[in-house]
Amino acid sequence: MQARVAAIERLPMERVNAGADTSIWRGFGRAVREVYEYRELLLNLVRKELKTRYKDSFLGFLWSLLRPMFLLAVYYIAIGKFLGIPFPLFPIFLFSGLVAWTLFTDVLGGCTGSIVGNAGLIKKVYFPRELLPLSVVGAALVNFAMQLLVLVAAVLVFGGSLHGQRPWLLPLALVALVPFMLACGLFLAAANVAYRDVEHLIEIVLLLWFWTTPIVYGVGGVIARMDNAGLDWLARLYLANPMANIVIGFQQAVYGDYHDGTTQQTFAGSIAPRLLAVAAGSLVLLWLAQRFFSRAQGNFAQEL
Repeated sequence: MQARVAAIERLPMERVNAGADTSIWRGFGRAVREVYEYRELLLNLVRKELKTRYKDSFLGFLWSLLRPMFLLAVYYIAIGKFLGIPFPLFPIFLFSGLVAWTLFTDVLGGCTGSIVGNAGLIKKVYFPRELLPLSVVGAALVNFAMQLLVLVAAVLVFGGSLHGQRPWLLPLALVALVPFMLACGLFLAAANVAYRDVEHLIEIVLLLWFWTTPIVYGVGGVIARMDNAGLDWLARLYLANPMANIVIGFQQAVYGDYHDGTTQQTFAGSIAPRLLAVAAGSLVLLWLAQRFFSRAQGNFAQEL
């Protein structure tokens, strides 16, 4: 027996997931099928993510509903009453963009540490490693649904003066957002295993990204000032930000037309094709991110 074990130990090490799975052109379909086969495990991982978030909490899952209600109340009082911003129902406008941004940042933040945080599980048993970032996405979508319920309720209660809402843009914006944030999450999850600085760098990147996305200000005035200054190229670069288009889609779906003192709804007729372009580009990014993840996961156990 000892001779057999010694012979096995002398064999050269073999890379996990070698062959077709690590090819840049092949393996995506197989990965999707494998995730589907492990769908029950994925659901259990999503439940684990939700339970871990509210572990030992008295109200538990109710915090997913209470937190956005509290935030909306704070925005309404602090911004709408105290600051007196001349922007009709500005808290609803702000929150309509924040729900999309919060979903995006929750996914990126959770996915970045999803592999490193489950090192013990990865070393013990085989399962599609993509399930770990996907479980973060699933838990974030549950919290997003709670925030969206609060936002819709606020629109029904306070939104009598709103007009021009395009609710059909909401599912289109989600179709663009989900593959985009999943692609970013897969890439960051794999990159963070080899380079732990990624987890800290992403915080800085998201801070900069937030202020280049029209969440706390109207996009119309920004584009108008760029056009008036002859900076058409800068306006095009600004609108190349996928999250800018997604947030504008959420704002037009929930809030509708707005006035920001300079202009109103610059993209009333063009945001839908922009969202379709973001969705198509996000699917390509998702494919590339999964292939990068697949090539990197062979070294996860060794790196961890």
